[in-house]
Amino acid sequence: MFDSFAQMKETAEIQKKPLWKVIQESDCMEEGISTEESYEKVRVIYEAMKESVLEYDPCLKSSSGLVGDEGAKIEERRKSGKLLSGDLIGLVMERALKIADSNACMKRIAAAPTAGSCGVVPSVLLTVQEKLNLSDDKLIEALYISAGIGGVIAARASLAGAEGGCQAEIGSASAMAAGSCVWLCGGESEEIIHACALAVKGLLGLVCDPVAGLVEIPCVKRNVIGAVNAITSCDMAMAGIRSVIEPDQVIDAMRSVGHCLPTSLRETGEGGLAGTPSGQEIRRKIREN
Repeated sequence: MFDSFAQMKETAEIQKKPLWKVIQESDCMEEGISTEESYEKVRVIYEAMKESVLEYDPCLKSSSGLVGDEGAKIEERRKSGKLLSGDLIGLVMERALKIADSNACMKRIAAAPTAGSCGVVPSVLLTVQEKLNLSDDKLIEALYISAGIGGVIAARASLAGAEGGCQAEIGSASAMAAGSCVWLCGGESEEIIHACALAVKGLLGLVCDPVAGLVEIPCVKRNVIGAVNAITSCDMAMAGIRSVIEPDQVIDAMRSVGHCLPTSLRETGEGGLAGTPSGQEIRRKIREN
């Protein structure tokens, strides 16, 4: 995979190939597989993403009892026409919550890039696919774009909350969704990498503070923030708005900020929301039970 957006963009331009194709070829070379095998792997991930929405069960609660029905609540309000955000954003919210709820309830999801951020990429891409009436092949191309973006972030910073805070999980997922959404909307490499930068900048410094150490609070709801941020970042990039800070430098800043975060704000369940009186009381009750 590539270790910079600039390298990824330059390769596509030199080879006169779409960005998703150079990412696919790089993956094939790295994994030692054919393009057909690579495509099948991504297709399986795409199917898993669709199933993670369809298999959502509003009657299930997580083992802690803290989450599980958030997706159903947004669905009910969306269908009643009461959401201020409208149907598109409402559907993105609903799906982000459903998938994140399903993860907390131990159902099958596709980590994109992590289980804690699993609702961001599929909620955005599946909803945009429906809105624009796009083929499954187009969605699989978008997932290659998403993978390439995640690869750059992993190489330059981190995808782990324990290392970089939640900006490394929800922030990275938002960047992946934003860039691949641009592809679905007809954008090219320039718009894609700037959408990524805009998405990361919007969530720079986001801490990882899971209450009771569980990937539930505030993790489930943060999937909504990442997904909506991806949509707005895509729209800004497609409108011609560019990140003043070079996209690769934005990722470098993300790494630097992550290293500055204290241990209590990097997935330990000690600081932030986890350290509040309410958070500590929830932790105490779960341990007693």
